[in-house]
Amino acid sequence: MTGIPLQIHIGEGLEAAGKRVIAAWKLAELGPVEPERHVGFESFAGFARTVTPKRLELAKSLRKAGPLSVRALSVLLKRDYKSVHSDVQILLNAGLIDRTDEGLIEVTWDSITADFDLLAA
Repeated sequence: MTGIPLQIHIGEGLEAAGKRVIAAWKLAELGPVEPERHVGFESFAGFARTVTPKRLELAKSLRKAGPLSVRALSVLLKRDYKSVHSDVQILLNAGLIDRTDEGLIEVTWDSITADFDLLAA
């Protein structure tokens, strides 16, 4: 199973995201392009609240195992169903994992690239 890289943008404003979308649109008008996947977070704090070590472990395990139900994933991770279900919902809402047509959850990316600026206060 091969996926596409996931590009995470932390602190990217709407203007920068809009420019990225317009550039991709113009490129697509020229012909077929490789698919891209982008997820944005308003701040590093928001990213850190969403992508916790347990959730990153969940995503890596899911990527390796392939599409699973939440129950099967909780068994695989040896974690409580309720906490895995909660983590899955957070990752789904953030766009970091997906649900298949059959209702299973899956990871469609092979790698993550993140970019952010750290600004002095």
